This record gives sequence, structure tokens and C-alpha cells, in this order.
Amino acid sequence: MCGIVGYVGPRPAQPILIEGLERLEYRGYDSAGVAVINNGALGVTRNAGRIAGLVEALDAVGGYEGTSGIGHTRWATHGPPTTGNAHPHLDCSTDVAVVHNGIIENYQELKDELIASGHVFSSDTDTEVLAHMVESMADHSLGDAVREVMKRTDGALAIGVMRRSDPRLVVGARRGSPLIVGLGEGENYLASDISAILSHTRSMGVIEDDRVVEVTEDSVMLTDLDGAQLPLAVREIEWDLESAEKEGYDDFMLKEIFEQPRALRDTLAGRINDRGEVVLDIGLTPQQARAFDKVFVVACGTSYHAGLMGKYAIERWTRIPVEIDIASEFRYRDPVLDSKTLVIGMSQSGETADTLAALQYARAQGAYIMSTTNVVESSMARESHAVLYTRAGPEIGVASTKTFVCQLVTMQLLALYLAHHRGSLDDATIQTETTAMRRLPEQTETLLQSAEAFAEIGRRYAETRDVFFLGRGVSFPIALEGALKLKEIAYARAEGYPAGEMKHGPIALIEDGVLVVGVATNSHLHLKTMSNMEEMKARGGELLMVVSEGDQEASRIADHIMTVPAAPELVSPVLSVVPLQIFSYAIAKARGLDVDKPRNLAKTVTVE
Repeated sequence: MCGIVGYVGPRPAQPILIEGLERLEYRGYDSAGVAVINNGALGVTRNAGRIAGLVEALDAVGGYEGTSGIGHTRWATHGPPTTGNAHPHLDCSTDVAVVHNGIIENYQELKDELIASGHVFSSDTDTEVLAHMVESMADHSLGDAVREVMKRTDGALAIGVMRRSDPRLVVGARRGSPLIVGLGEGENYLASDISAILSHTRSMGVIEDDRVVEVTEDSVMLTDLDGAQLPLAVREIEWDLESAEKEGYDDFMLKEIFEQPRALRDTLAGRINDRGEVVLDIGLTPQQARAFDKVFVVACGTSYHAGLMGKYAIERWTRIPVEIDIASEFRYRDPVLDSKTLVIGMSQSGETADTLAALQYARAQGAYIMSTTNVVESSMARESHAVLYTRAGPEIGVASTKTFVCQLVTMQLLALYLAHHRGSLDDATIQTETTAMRRLPEQTETLLQSAEAFAEIGRRYAETRDVFFLGRGVSFPIALEGALKLKEIAYARAEGYPAGEMKHGPIALIEDGVLVVGVATNSHLHLKTMSNMEEMKARGGELLMVVSEGDQEASRIADHIMTVPAAPELVSPVLSVVPLQIFSYAIAKARGLDVDKPRNLAKTVTVE
């Protein structure tokens, strides 16, 4: 999740842009830059690293005195986090500057067209195509050019655009990624986030999808993509700055739970083509995909649970045997690896010490190394032959939520990619699965409409100290993740088990009033899971079940039910984990705990 800030008015723009970028630091970023119309020229300074480094770079060139400009903090998706890939991006004539949040799915097609017509590119990003597209429409007004750009681009994007020949105008547009305008007296603002401009104005207007806004110091004009002018709904913001950073949510964790539909869209963007095939530009060739005869997945914590689900998907769809290892144990057991072994390391940060060490060990043994991580150019990414980025955006809360669902989807994409190139699934079956995956963002949005109902169930169990989470098949990793969330943020004793394993010992702990959470969405093990839950009920267990819509059997035995939209078996975990996130969150809040900063935990564990 990148950050945008723009200003047009009578005051020097540079200090306002820098202040706005500093307000956006909490979102996470790897580079930053500003563009200011300065004495008739377009002054642009960018820097890989912290905003303090950008300020130093500005000081080195003497800064800019202009009174209109745009700024950006980047979280890399296309191309490594270098100064050359930092925003703003320019056209060939340095007449146009563009900042962009999101992912342009058809950027390669657009880039090829522009190169064929003589445009020269200087970065690895998808964003740069926007600047050259606007350049190619020099005979259009800037607003019309941006409207045409929006019509021709696919994917999620929020953009801010300036042109040297229009020094008192900033144009913004939005589809999928957030964008707002701020209204002042004789000055106006553009931003991706309220916190970037809250110290200057509390009058804000939200830009809706497929809308373009033209901002001058005296006016703000909103249009659709055909140029028809629309009214702008303005409201007064009463949040303080901390609340603004959380976009009105009580905590970053809750905000990130509700960001999951957007994160899933970004993860899927450009990775499923019109024929329903998985397209992954990750450095793994079809020939290599066919050569593997064994797969290891190594990870820790939440990433381990995503990796376990990945094991089921890869084995089911590709028929390659998969082993899942806790990263801290992997290299000490002397695993058998060779050049036909694919080792997948999973980590949100890409810096997890145990997982990084496991990959280094596997690489030394001659294995092919792949990382699934959320951070471009992280240590794990640099250690790997291939990298599959989750694109979840920065996750501030220590307990992973949106990262987990994006990890699940990336593993599903990888499994289908391997299956296609190995010929283990026919095209029709792959298309069925990818069609279901495309529905996930919308289904998650629908599911989150029941968040308060899930939270109310959680509050009923605010004093519960012992909870069992049970599942079978692909629901078992979700049971593990549900238990981990409750331990992490509510400090309750929670255990995740395969439901069929309870009778081999743990069932001795089930007595009157013990809460048992069963994950029993549609699967070939559904009836067996229901039988296992009946066993818990017979011994006095109180049952809470996560089931697919239309499940009549669960209502007969469960005390409480959390229903999720129906999905194919191997896709369903993405949905079934969401109610459990909210359930644990509600218990932690009822206990008065800080869910963003659980005791004894850190977001990134860089020690063994």
C-alpha cells in the first residue's frame, strides 16, 4: 500500500508534501519522491530508503520553491526498491509526472505499444506507462488525457498527475485503490489517506471508482470517465491523527482484516488470464516446473499454516509429494535434497531468521529455492531463484491477517501453475478453480458484512481460557491458525487439532462447557468432521462451527454457527479463516488487550 499526497495553492509545496509523506510512514514504504513545478520546470527528486534521505537529497539540489506538486511513498510490486523505480515517474520529455498506487494488470501490453511508437522507458515499474500514455496525448487537456488513460488500463490504481504546461493543476483518478481530496481556502489537496493532509484541512471528499478529479487552488471538479461533471460529497473529519492513520478503525488489526478484499484483488491481479490460466512472472520456467520430483515448504507461525494448506493444494493438483517443515527444525534434521527438489520458504517480511537460514541451507545442497514473501528485495527474495510476492501491502498489526489470506492464494496460484505445466490437471478443472479464486475478493467483502455477528459470538466467550479448534483436510491449517490468533492476541490457551485425532488422547480434556470450534466447510471430509464434532458434543463440549452457506446439518448440533460463502474445497480456507480472525479479535478487545502489540511478540523475528 503506497502513499500519495498532492497540493495546489499559494504556499511552497515541498514542505507540505514532505509533511504528508511523513504522515504516511506508518503504512510502510521502501522509497519516496516528490515532483514540483519549479520556475517553469518540473523538478523531481527521488530516493530509495527513508524520507529523511529524500530530504537530504532535496537539500543537495537546493529544494524547490514551486507552489504545486505531488509526492509518493512506494511499496515495491514491480521492480526492486531503487531510486530509479521510485515515484514520481516521468515521460520522455520530462513534461509529465505521475504517482500511482495499485497494480496495472495490462501494463506490459501498453508498454510494448509505447516502445513501438518510440517511447523510452527508464524504470522496471508498471507505473511509468502512465506518464508515457499522457505524453502521447499532448493535444488533450490533462483531464481528458487521464480519463483516456483510465479507460485503457486494467487493474487497481489511484493516480496523481502533473504536467509542466499546466502548472496550477493536479489531476487524480481512482479505481480500486483509495483516493481523497481535501478542500482548503485558496488551496486544495489530493491524498491516498486522510492522515496525509489532516493537519491542513478537515474538509474531505472521497473519490469513488472510475472517477477523475481536477484540482486547482480555487476549484475541485469531479467527473466520470466520459467527462460528465458530478457532485462531490464533502464531509468534515472529526478524527484525530492516530484515528486517521487507522482510517477510523479502532486498531490496525481490524483495519487490516477489512483490507483483505483489496489485498486479495492485488494478489490476484494479472495472474489469471482471460482463459482462466495462471500466469506467473516469477523466474520459474515450464521446464523447471516439470523437473521437480519433490517439494519442501519451510515457514514459521502463521506462514507455516499457509504452507500446510499449500501442501494439500500442490499434492492434490500436481501429484508431487510435499513435506512441510517448521523452519527452525528443517536444517537440523538433515533432509534429503537435490537439484530436482523445490524448496519454498514463506515469510511475510522475507527476513525471518529461521526461514532464511533454512533456504540458505537448502540452496547449499543444490535445491531450487523459491520464496513467497510480501517484501520486494527482502533477504529471502535475494536468496531465491524465484520469488512469488503476496502483494498484501504493509501489515502493521503484529498478528497476521491479510498476509495469511494472500499467502493462501499465492500457494493456490503456484499449485495450479505447476499443475498446468506438468499436465496433471486439465484446462477445464484449472478454469473452475481460478474462476472461484476470482470471486474471493467479492465474497470476502460480503462475509465482512457479518463481522458484528461474529464479534458478538466472540464477546460471549470473553472469559474462556481453554479452546479447541478442530478441522480435517484443508480445514486443519485453518484450525491451527484460529488457535494461534487466540493465543497471540487474547492470551487464551487454544489448541488446533485434526478433528479425527481427538479420540487418540486430547478428548480426555473435553468436559461440560469446554468450547470446541469446528471448521467444517464443504469438503469430501465434511461428514467425518461432523461425526467428530458429535463426539465433542456428547462429552459436554460447547460447539461453535464455521460452515458453508446452506449447511443444515451443523445447525442441528452446534450452539453457534458462523457461515461463510460456498467455495471449492481447496479455495474455501481463504474464507473460513475470516470469522476466526474476528472471533479472536472480539475476545481480546473484550479483555481490554492491545491487539496491535501483543505481549512478548514482534512483527519480524530476526533472531534464531
